[in-house]
Amino acid sequence: MAIGDWALLAQLTEPGSDLARFQVDERTDGLVRVVALVPIDAPQSSYHAAVEAAVRGGATLEDLLAALVAVAASVGMPRVVAAAPRIALAAGYDVLAAPQGAVDPCG
Repeated sequence: MAIGDWALLAQLTEPGSDLARFQVDERTDGLVRVVALVPIDAPQSSYHAAVEAAVRGGATLEDLLAALVAVAASVGMPRVVAAAPRIALAAGYDVLAAPQGAVDPCG
């Protein structure tokens, strides 16, 4: 395949082609799209569609966390820490609300 070989690309992506058999389910596709955003320090808005696709495919908040943990060693903790609230917000989790039973360290 050469750069700009659009005819070959179109042929490979047609239903029934060799490439089409490598497609993954919607949940996996969404989770992969979410973690692909982590190393590029994507903004909050970028996570919305990827998280929505993963959730639509059946992913839970725990699945999103597991995917994030899976890439932590590769992307580094600063990227993971930056991505975690963005992913949680995109999933509809209120990151500003204190977890039930949490103790306020400030008193």
